[in-house]
Amino acid sequence: MGHLNRRDLGLLVLRVGTGAVLAAHGTQKLFGWFGGGGIEGTTHAMEAMGFHPGRESALAAGLGEAGGGALLALGLATPVAGAAAAGAMAGAVAVHAPAGFFAQGGGYEYPAFLGFAAAAIGLIGAGRYSLDHATCYVVDRPWVVASAFVGTALGVVAVVGRRADRAAAGRQEQEPESV
Repeated sequence: MGHLNRRDLGLLVLRVGTGAVLAAHGTQKLFGWFGGGGIEGTTHAMEAMGFHPGRESALAAGLGEAGGGALLALGLATPVAGAAAAGAMAGAVAVHAPAGFFAQGGGYEYPAFLGFAAAAIGLIGAGRYSLDHATCYVVDRPWVVASAFVGTALGVVAVVGRRADRAAAGRQEQEPESV
């Protein structure tokens, strides 16, 4: 097996593994599969975490994970899939960041890793053993890569920023007035 085949095989394993984990998490949010809360439970959780409107946030997170994960696993529209999944994970990182880095303390280690893996796959491409390759990379062009990642970054900054602003406003309301 030559170097190129090993690289493509490695990308296949990484894509399928990362994509399957993301898709499973997304289906928990969307459908309640694998012990998840479904869209209603996720809506309430999103609102409790400071994401408003809750239902739209739940749908975006679930679709970013389930849709992005499924597309990553297939190697289809890989830049869009990687950007969508990375964006969903950026929201999760924002939620877990106050607990520090390590997952055992509730930190952001795990969603950060999934987000970095998804972004890396989206940037490097799906490789030879993918639907992108089979379709002559029709949805994996340089402009798609740039558009997907810039669009996701702008969306993440807006959503996470709005969440942070609401949290700051809530803290100000709770602080006692000084005399």
